[in-house]
Amino acid sequence: MTKPIVAIPADIRAFNGTDWHAVQHQYVRAALNAAGVMSFIIPAFEEGYDTDAILDRVDGVLVSGSATNVHPSLYGMEATEADGPFDPARDATTLPLIRRALDRAIPLLAICRGIQELNVALGGTLASEIQDQPGIWDHRTPPEKDRNGMYEIRQSVIIREGSCIAGIVGSGEVKVNSLHRQAIAKTAPRLAVEAVAEDGTVEAVSVIDAKAFAVGVQWHPEYWAETDKPSNQIFTAFGDAVRQYAATRQPAASQAKVPA
Repeated sequence: MTKPIVAIPADIRAFNGTDWHAVQHQYVRAALNAAGVMSFIIPAFEEGYDTDAILDRVDGVLVSGSATNVHPSLYGMEATEADGPFDPARDATTLPLIRRALDRAIPLLAICRGIQELNVALGGTLASEIQDQPGIWDHRTPPEKDRNGMYEIRQSVIIREGSCIAGIVGSGEVKVNSLHRQAIAKTAPRLAVEAVAEDGTVEAVSVIDAKAFAVGVQWHPEYWAETDKPSNQIFTAFGDAVRQYAATRQPAASQAKVPA
């Protein structure tokens, strides 16, 4: 049996004077080595995107983190220079992809920027430069140049008892690597808060009415998914959901007529 496939929407990045559709290696690696699935990198377009054409061909959606932020106009706010950088092509790709994946009960895991996109896609809002708000810690990426140092597991989050994520990693305090300067402000009506930082910042959500795995985390389980137990458990649960969805698609595919 072949491995199931997940869609990972790309960022637009400029290299050598031209634009590239790119995904960080750590997400593709975690999908393969921890979730046990293959990946399609989905190009980002502002127009002409056919969401169902993508979802017809995959068994899950992994929405990755990014250095860019969701454009504030998409959640009813005016953009300032401090809110950037932006990637309008990614916004135009991911928001309808998230909504349609949920409509079709396709497993979804949203990480960092992904949890913010999930919240905006379902009607929530975001807060920028949260470290400037009273009582909120500095969740930004630390200054270490070494990536292992940047992604060090150093922050506690509290997993709510009885939540979807508690069923995966357990409830109570869990150490994570949360790196962000934006966060959920108003939680979308369809989302349940599953974990918070000690300062109250939303760190994980699930989709209340989802018919399949649909979880967003603000931290980065992909980075240590092969060595850190909670990170691995999240990717394993996602991979299991993807395989379960793929199994429901295979009978129909096997019955397709082969030309004589």
